[in-house]
Amino acid sequence: MNCSETRNLAHAYVDKEIDLVRAMEIEKHLDGCAACKALFAQEGAMQSAVRERASYYAAPRHLEARIRAALPGRAKKSFIFRPPDLSWLSLATSMAVAVFITWGVAVHFNTVSEDERLSDQIISGHVRSLMANHLADVESSDKHTVKPWFNGKLDFSPEVLDTAAEGFPLVGGRLDYINDRPVAALVYKHRKHFINLFVWPEEPGAKSTLQTKTKQGYNLIYWKNSGMVFWAISDLDEKELMQFVNLLQPAAKQ
Repeated sequence: MNCSETRNLAHAYVDKEIDLVRAMEIEKHLDGCAACKALFAQEGAMQSAVRERASYYAAPRHLEARIRAALPGRAKKSFIFRPPDLSWLSLATSMAVAVFITWGVAVHFNTVSEDERLSDQIISGHVRSLMANHLADVESSDKHTVKPWFNGKLDFSPEVLDTAAEGFPLVGGRLDYINDRPVAALVYKHRKHFINLFVWPEEPGAKSTLQTKTKQGYNLIYWKNSGMVFWAISDLDEKELMQFVNLLQPAAKQ
């Protein structure tokens, strides 16, 4: 099973709507494909987020009785003419309001700011790498080993810097899946703290100043430069993480 076939079945796999044989084929593929594995983890995280955050609305109490009364096979007790029950109009209105509110919730989640959406994905990728003991696909402190490893695996070549002398040694690199595309994840270390630096291309010439964010106990710093997007994340305090970022982007000061 290739990447395209696997990703087309991502939703069905996460929702457990797939047969055992096909599920085993997908899992076999995921064992050897970091990009697809990251995508499936992202789908699972999204499913959990919707389950935890989405609003649910209980149906009116009288709805069950009305549905039961409308079921076929129910004995007719009389044929006495009754005026139309206009409470159905109220019920329909209530249901329309519920649909509208649900639609509004969906729109809200879909219009969350780009930074918020990306920060959630960055945190998921960082946590995944720590929990799965999968910090690097290529483990090396030599940038001349890490940089060539990405050749042929991505449609761009990430810049890999050696910052060991400044206290941030390179650990290695791996493929990840962020913003609906494969990206480079460069891993550095400071004392016992790991730093994930996610990199991918954007429109040529894109540039922005450093932006900082603290979320779920992690510090994130992100910026754009020379048509590339950079997100650094760690449980380091913001000052130390900024020291690391300034080594990468000395000209991009807040």
